[in-house]
Amino acid sequence: MSKPPAIVYNLFPRLVGPMGRWPAHAGRVRELGFNWLFLNPLQYPGFSGSLYAVKDFYRLNPLFVNEGSQDPLADLARTLEVIHEQGLKVMMDLVVNHTAKDSELCAAHPSWFRRDAKGAVVSPSAIDPADARKVTVWGDLAEVDNAGSADRQGLWAYWTALVQYYLDLGFDGFRCDAAYKVPPRLWEQLTSVARKRKPGALFAAETLGCRLAEVRQLKSAGFDYLFNSSKWWAFDQPWCLEQHEEFQEIAPSIAFPESHDTPRLPEECGDRLQVLKQRYLFAAVFSEGLMMPIGYEYGFRRSLDVVKTSPADWEETGRDLSSFIARVNALKLALPVLCREGHFQVATALAAPTTVLVKTQAGCAPAAILVNKDWDSPQTVTVPATALGPGAHTLHRPFHEGAREASLAPGTAVRLDPAELAILT
Repeated sequence: MSKPPAIVYNLFPRLVGPMGRWPAHAGRVRELGFNWLFLNPLQYPGFSGSLYAVKDFYRLNPLFVNEGSQDPLADLARTLEVIHEQGLKVMMDLVVNHTAKDSELCAAHPSWFRRDAKGAVVSPSAIDPADARKVTVWGDLAEVDNAGSADRQGLWAYWTALVQYYLDLGFDGFRCDAAYKVPPRLWEQLTSVARKRKPGALFAAETLGCRLAEVRQLKSAGFDYLFNSSKWWAFDQPWCLEQHEEFQEIAPSIAFPESHDTPRLPEECGDRLQVLKQRYLFAAVFSEGLMMPIGYEYGFRRSLDVVKTSPADWEETGRDLSSFIARVNALKLALPVLCREGHFQVATALAAPTTVLVKTQAGCAPAAILVNKDWDSPQTVTVPATALGPGAHTLHRPFHEGAREASLAPGTAVRLDPAELAILT
């Protein structure tokens, strides 16, 4: 294996607070087996206060500045050094599709922004892929005209310098917001320049909510990862596996059980901890990359809000999935087939109460993924004898702390707990 997969922890800065608090979280995150820390936008926001409405790209949000700091950006560089010493790489959100509507760039470079027939700045919008009648418009944002600006050379040079600046500050990569709304040629320029500046610089494309054709256009852009939609798969339709197979020709993907853009999973599943376990373990086995937002390990219920969340929203739930998360991350790294995107075949009917998926990858031993889709009742599943070939195989059951790996022959029935997911290698 040339490099380990990206196992990413989203340290949502609004929930944590000033950067002086970040290293303590980074220490426990590394103990859980994560190797990347992802920070949402840290820059100075516009009038709405949203993290994603950046007013000044070279100034930090006061919420994240240490009290009494004389040089916040220098403090950020030192904080990144400390996090690196704890064994983590750090990626930041790179937002080049839009700025705050009151951004200084709007006044200084009016030709960099899309405008309507009356000359007013256009706000970005998104169409619901499932219902074209549903359109979301972000009125606090100004959409950058990366494709058609009369000063495209100056605009692209600005973004290139921004990427270089934050790499030099100490960041190791970028989660690229709304990547599908940005011309692939601009991404080609940014990824190429970045890797000359810092070999191995990582770029992960956020493509959720876009049309499939928009994802396909990113094939030449140079991304290391795409974020996928497996969170919404109920193991009952082929669409997720079809996308997984098609999109890996562009880049491997990062799966997640929830994100800062989604409701918290406990709110969606009625606080069933077994479902939190299932969805995290599935994300770990499904894709090369894996991401989890802060608080998932404690079963937090409050959504992460880019405008309203504060450290006061930290929850005392009395729940702790940390040991489970650590087991899953360790198992992922221990099984080579789980460290790559791979290919899936359905070994049992998707309409059944259980599902068996077989994941293969050239040069790796295959794995069968056994899923109980029933959240509340045990179910028995029989692994087809042809799934993994003859002979005994090892059954891994991360749901059960301290459980020993069992030897199992294909064709043997396995009783799975409610929502349990197990792995046979």
